[in-house]
Amino acid sequence: MTESPLSLPDFDWPALEPGWVWLCGAGPGDPGLLTLHALNGLRQADVVVYDALVGERILDWARPDADLVYAGKRGGKPSAKQADISLRLVELARAGKRVLRLKGGDPFVFGRGGEEAQTLIRNGVNLRIVPGISAGIGGLAYAGIPVTHRDINQAVTFVTGHDQTGGTPRNLDWQALARGAGVLVFYMGMKHAAKIRDGLIGAGRPADDPVAVVSQATTPGQRVLETTLAAMVEDIAAAGMEPPAIICVGRAVLMRQVLDWQGLMRGEPPRDPDPLGHDRPAPET
Repeated sequence: MTESPLSLPDFDWPALEPGWVWLCGAGPGDPGLLTLHALNGLRQADVVVYDALVGERILDWARPDADLVYAGKRGGKPSAKQADISLRLVELARAGKRVLRLKGGDPFVFGRGGEEAQTLIRNGVNLRIVPGISAGIGGLAYAGIPVTHRDINQAVTFVTGHDQTGGTPRNLDWQALARGAGVLVFYMGMKHAAKIRDGLIGAGRPADDPVAVVSQATTPGQRVLETTLAAMVEDIAAAGMEPPAIICVGRAVLMRQVLDWQGLMRGEPPRDPDPLGHDRPAPET
């Protein structure tokens, strides 16, 4: 008998008890990047409260009789208020429901999971935190871009592209960002790409610094735009790129020329097996 691909392997899996909330990351989009703990929660939950970046294929793995409650928040579109979402989780738990709060990526990486967890704790609700693969790492990996590479950077900085108001975060230190790390990863930054460009270049970041924009990361609709810091706004518009998207700034983007593994799977040869030029002879003087 062939084992179902959704059968969990033998392990002492935790039970999602009535009155508990599991705050889970769903990963960046590909259902295969869901953790086993999150899948275990989906199989037990009475109620799944999910956000806009959780795909239908993942929700299909919930219990057939589970209630699916949409609580998506998308920039510039009508959305549930965060306080209302948090209090709804409290309500459901107090009603004795087994609640799975499913958030795209990792709930603690620009996902406001900390706020929800704090509300639950303050209201005496038991919870479990289940991390997920963040789009700033997993989404870039699917594009063939390593966020760290020994020959490029010893630090990486993750930045949110907007604050609670939907605008560019006002407390960003552009000087520190421009100088502080070889690789910068902006979440939810497409709407403010011009401000990101101007802030970084104005603070001394090279205008020709490589940039990649990865939209719909890890999904069948994934698109990748390779450009430069100076040209990214015009190139995003010309390519018709749409959010959700990750913007990566730095020389790690060059590695896509050799590490575009999805292109390799389609039979495309590497564009440059040595994009950093380490194995090339030095120019004659």
